[in-house]
Amino acid sequence: MSSLREKTREFEELAEAAKLGGGQEKIDKQHEKGKFTARERLEIMLDPGSFHELDMFVQHTCRDFGMEKQVYPGDGVVTGYGTINGRLVYVYAQDFTVLGGSLGKKCSEKICKVMDLALRNGAPCIGLNDSGGARIQEGVLSLAGYGEIFYRNTAASGVVPQIAVVMGPCAGGAVYSPGIQDFVFMVKGTSHMFITGPDVIKAVTKEEVTFDELGSALTHNSKSGVAHFMTDDEEEALQKVKTLLSYLPANNMENPPTVETSDDPQRLCDELYDLVPLDAIKAYDMKDVIRVIVDDREYFEVQEHFAPQLTVGYARLNGRTVGIVGNNPKFFAGCVDIDASVKGARFIRFCDAFNIPLVVLVDVPGFLPGKSQEVGGIIRHGAKLMYAFSEATVPRVTVVTRKAYGGAYIVMNSKHIGADLNYAWPSAEIAVMGPEGAINIIFRRELASADDSNRRRTELLDDYRKKFANPKLPSEYGFIDEIISPHLTRVRLIAALESLQGKRSLKPYRRHGNIPL
Repeated sequence: MSSLREKTREFEELAEAAKLGGGQEKIDKQHEKGKFTARERLEIMLDPGSFHELDMFVQHTCRDFGMEKQVYPGDGVVTGYGTINGRLVYVYAQDFTVLGGSLGKKCSEKICKVMDLALRNGAPCIGLNDSGGARIQEGVLSLAGYGEIFYRNTAASGVVPQIAVVMGPCAGGAVYSPGIQDFVFMVKGTSHMFITGPDVIKAVTKEEVTFDELGSALTHNSKSGVAHFMTDDEEEALQKVKTLLSYLPANNMENPPTVETSDDPQRLCDELYDLVPLDAIKAYDMKDVIRVIVDDREYFEVQEHFAPQLTVGYARLNGRTVGIVGNNPKFFAGCVDIDASVKGARFIRFCDAFNIPLVVLVDVPGFLPGKSQEVGGIIRHGAKLMYAFSEATVPRVTVVTRKAYGGAYIVMNSKHIGADLNYAWPSAEIAVMGPEGAINIIFRRELASADDSNRRRTELLDDYRKKFANPKLPSEYGFIDEIISPHLTRVRLIAALESLQGKRSLKPYRRHGNIPL
């Protein structure tokens, strides 16, 4: 009779065999493509020795199309839990060495199990995607598996952070899981996402398109807005996941983590006087302003390459996480357009769901004009940004650095849509439109008949600027709480957020609002 030690050794040997996935030859091919295996990725991302694997020996039960000869322990996905910087996370990593990482029923059951555990225990769920898609041999069972995953993605939305890291192909119905999740990472050269591939598109529409044009990391980071981060290699992607999580709470019932900082909360920001030109037409990079204000100049930008005229991301003020939303005059003069509206709304709603205060830096000349914007639905999409700010119940603080014109002024977290504290620099211009446009409309007839129209225009512009192109009038109405010196911006923001820590917001009962999707 064998001993307990011998029995234990038998299972240890089975476990070692299971860790080889589809075998050494498939592992070598994965490495040749510049890709890590599923388990190697988890080793990089998780704290050393913290990973606990679940369902290592699960196998599919399909016996059609010769599948009885292609049975592997784990069935193409590695699942379990571990820690990142000492904090609990649940993970699943598709294993491309096993049947191309294709998803069958058992495979989906493993993924659903860790998603349920993440939701039940209030911890982030991270999926590492590298899959050929649905396991065709299993037919509708595979589709059922995807449906179960999507349903759980939706149930977990706004309850625990969900992160998708696309590290290979992600095609067909598989893309909707990353599409629902909060953040999507992609790797240059090896990541691809699309509903239908180039061959299908060519057959149906006769259009010829490459894999990269259709669904590369660059395409989804700069054009479609599907992805939030793009990295040069897999290791950088996994390290960035760790950085992102350092700003986020584990679930919607917790506050974001607070970290020790040596950056003085009373530090003055004299650099701002040189960064921001007084001339409203001249461009500058709002990200430079953000880095001067926040702790240790660290700004973790989200969707850097998509709609760059609006910058969003995470930073800390006196050690506490804040979500930053800022118009960036370096791109399209900082105008709000369709893409910027959707980008901002999505970010704001995540911050609101996870108790992250919002700091809004405003320098906006208005909504981007043009036929393409109007027929593309700027009214509907712009309303998303206004809706997201109006609905948010977390602390909301705004600083107008320069321009704030028209409807875009209202939408960018103005007092009128529920902002808690609104500040303005002395350079702020808050009005329906800029001086030139306003004078041309109000005094059109007078200027047309004036003997010296240029002199009269100059006089009218000077009068308009004195009355409207400064923050004094809105502060008299109480729309601006305080006109602050630029060098005191960091000090005022920290004090404001400290005062708002106990904020409570009572809303009438409703199942949910109807955001203009």
